[in-house]
Amino acid sequence: MINPLNRKRRVFAGLLATVVTTGMMTSAVAVPAAAEPGPGGHAPNGSPADTLGAHDLDLLAEAQAKREESVVLIVATDKGASAGVAGALENLGATVAKRVDAIGYIRASVPTGAVLKAAALPGVTAVDLNEVIPLPEPVATATRAASATRTATAGPPGADTPADNPYMPTGETGSVRFKQAHPDWDGRGVTIGVMDAGVDLDHPSLQTTSTGERKIVDWFTATDPVLDGDGTWRPMLTDVTGPEFEYEGQTWIAPRAGSFKINTFDESITAGRDPGGDVNRDGDTTDLFGVLYDPVSHDIWVDVDQDRDFTDDGGAMRPYAQNFQVGHFGTDDPATEVREQMPFVVEYREDVDLAPAGLPGVADFVNIGIVEDEHGSHAAGVIAANNMFGNDNLDGQAPGAKIVSARACSWDGWCTSAALADGMVELVVNRHVDVVNVSIGGLASVNDGNNARAHLYNRLIDDYGVQLVIAAGNHGPGVNTVNDPSVADNAISVAGGVSRESWLANWGSVTRDPYQLLNLSSRGPREDGGFKPTVTAPGSAISTSPLWRPGFAMPEAGYALPPGYDMVYGSTTASPHTAGGVALLLSAAKANDQAVTPAAVRRAIVSSASWIDGLPAHAQGSGLLNVPGAWALLAQGPLETRDYDVTAPVCTPLSGFLVTPGKGSGIYNRCAAGSGGQRAGDKKSYTVKITRRSGPKGAVKHVVRWIGDGGFYRDAPKHLTLPLNKTVTFTVGTRGGEGAHSAIMQVDDPKTPAVDFELLNTVVIANVPKKPTFRYVASGSVDRGGFTSYFVAVPEGARALQVNLSRIATGSQTRFIAYDPRGVPVDITHNQFCWTNYSDPATCKPQERSYENPQPGVWEIEVESHWTSPTLANPFQLTARVHTIGNPSALDADLDLTVRRGGVLVARSAPAPGREFAGELRIVTDEGATVGRGKVLIGAVRS
Repeated sequence: MINPLNRKRRVFAGLLATVVTTGMMTSAVAVPAAAEPGPGGHAPNGSPADTLGAHDLDLLAEAQAKREESVVLIVATDKGASAGVAGALENLGATVAKRVDAIGYIRASVPTGAVLKAAALPGVTAVDLNEVIPLPEPVATATRAASATRTATAGPPGADTPADNPYMPTGETGSVRFKQAHPDWDGRGVTIGVMDAGVDLDHPSLQTTSTGERKIVDWFTATDPVLDGDGTWRPMLTDVTGPEFEYEGQTWIAPRAGSFKINTFDESITAGRDPGGDVNRDGDTTDLFGVLYDPVSHDIWVDVDQDRDFTDDGGAMRPYAQNFQVGHFGTDDPATEVREQMPFVVEYREDVDLAPAGLPGVADFVNIGIVEDEHGSHAAGVIAANNMFGNDNLDGQAPGAKIVSARACSWDGWCTSAALADGMVELVVNRHVDVVNVSIGGLASVNDGNNARAHLYNRLIDDYGVQLVIAAGNHGPGVNTVNDPSVADNAISVAGGVSRESWLANWGSVTRDPYQLLNLSSRGPREDGGFKPTVTAPGSAISTSPLWRPGFAMPEAGYALPPGYDMVYGSTTASPHTAGGVALLLSAAKANDQAVTPAAVRRAIVSSASWIDGLPAHAQGSGLLNVPGAWALLAQGPLETRDYDVTAPVCTPLSGFLVTPGKGSGIYNRCAAGSGGQRAGDKKSYTVKITRRSGPKGAVKHVVRWIGDGGFYRDAPKHLTLPLNKTVTFTVGTRGGEGAHSAIMQVDDPKTPAVDFELLNTVVIANVPKKPTFRYVASGSVDRGGFTSYFVAVPEGARALQVNLSRIATGSQTRFIAYDPRGVPVDITHNQFCWTNYSDPATCKPQERSYENPQPGVWEIEVESHWTSPTLANPFQLTARVHTIGNPSALDADLDLTVRRGGVLVARSAPAPGREFAGELRIVTDEGATVGRGKVLIGAVRS
């Protein structure tokens, strides 16, 4: 059966050809071209499909089915159009909760019945419906330590660990030698925004920078007080008068005479996340804390000791950035290793419109800012920790940098796309950070970087000069699983790699390859063939964690970490490694009084990255982050960056939903043969168009280089002469066998220091199961911690795709994961799920699963081995069968004909010629599984 998880992406691929039964949407197979601008200077949208993507139409249909009265929209407007769009939205009955004219951003609660009209308003560039995005679970190691045979591990990190180490592997990016050569270029003068679950304010390694300055300089909550259901936001609705007053049947003492507003904070709202509903760490989840607010001065008091007396709790508090005040729930016991208290900060928002909650008027809200999960603290440590484990040498990437914490995730493990957008705008526009790290994302409907958030992020980068660094995602290793919002054109999308040394130190796992990508790291390309991920960085680290969390046992590595430290892995760790690397480059530029743009930083990073042998281009991007190499390019002075436009053919199940259907920014073909795809061994040519949009006025001769090509991309020009603003057309010839073939085509003016332009090219060639068996069989071996992928074409009308894994070695921990033709994993990809000799077979069959009514097209089936597998090499045989409708003879199964009379078995297999029986037909696989059964009348059989 198909697992329903992981299918939020792309489940509405056919929406534009569907009639919504409410009558609000008409059939529209083709997306209309945009009209010319009207009198107001903004093009009226031809239909909501121009601005509202397929996935958002899906979300709208879900809201309609649930009879939700309103939905939250994230709206990107044309520049200068936000005021007019906001007014038009209000005329449709919307409540505009946030509007930032400088970047054309609006967040509004809109009546569900008015969404399509809102999307079609003049001046609207793109619209996203708000949705929840899961915070990546930072699961580090499993619990089967005894299942694998190990050599001696590296032991735990500590006071004597050198700067270049496999636990916090900053040395793999070259940053250790960079900082050793330039001690003052360690992130000083750079402030980094951490958009995540909140950063711990008590951790000793997050207190000061390398120069002794305050490390965390700001802390705020990005969730919406009304719309996100975040119980840390308290509406201050009840008026009281000091110095003594009655509230909820009890007497309270105010800090002074005067008027106040009061509410309470209930610790139980945190029950679903790391605090476990116990913020004061006293073992229960029943505590309420009074919150008092002066609406004139905006002073805030919190009754942390629960004595209903606001005079004995440390005085009035202000938002953290004003006075750096930190309160604490609970009292620490110094005799224990763990901290029995949680830090918090406060903030307020004035005049919040209560209409989305169905209430009249406005209200001020007070927020109790606490950490929701360890994820943000870990990311902050990777970026900028200073002196971990009390070791002067054990730091994050940029120990001299400062941090601004933004919590965008709430108490059910989810972050909303609206909170992420709000928080990003706040970090860049109002908190004035230099770099932002986002280790959160999800599979988009069409991950081509053309939704509202992508437009907003690109504007923040270009208009404010702030580079956004975003995790590529943890849905790998399937092709085209790269996450939104890392697919935004100008964001740095980061894949997660791991060295042989880190495998041993952080997992206790012995592996073969010097460097590889983590299996779960999402792969490119974008749906339009676009170049994502951008770069690879270390995808694991032992880093900082909230002090109130217990220590972390790492049995497979042979040691345990004390409270305040944890090992987290994935692209969610690779992204902060890269954000810290960017901070080093900006620190160096500032030290040399050199202005650098985000475009120059990206160009230097892509041009200097170290290629990882053995990994495909669509997985690693441009290669492993190389901080010294990037600085060597930036140090030469202003790095020229040029703009190039590309139009390349794209053939996928969703390519009709691209801005220009069937066209993108890189060659990408994942169609089945006969539907535009390529057959193994056949030659196929792809026509590509490139236009140079900036640089010298005359024609410029460019050298063409192919990176990562194994001979698949053959007949292509070795040079391209590109005039300014004139399109040059050329063809790329290809030929090869089954598999995913990807390579980077560099287009480079040798007179410039950096590579000027590159495009990613990816062609997937599938096996086509043939009659009469419709079976595909592959045998091989996969290394511990590694994987291999196979591609199978499923025809229209297939009833099921059955996959079997066999010939597994004794004790081997191996599994398969299937990805449908849209790049969606149809199995749970979590590292604890569905392994042979590891997982609970009652929850999943690791060796046999059937996917009913499979989407036609090219399926990817990857086979991987767990890092705890007792054998380095893990042999297997993979069998995929396509079951077609009404064609049992084509099924690759033994036909076991059982004939009964009155319940008594009288014959097996076929009846003799000329005889007739009523019986039961069972279709049985080689492994003995019955996949078809029915009562039949066997007519006279001819010989």
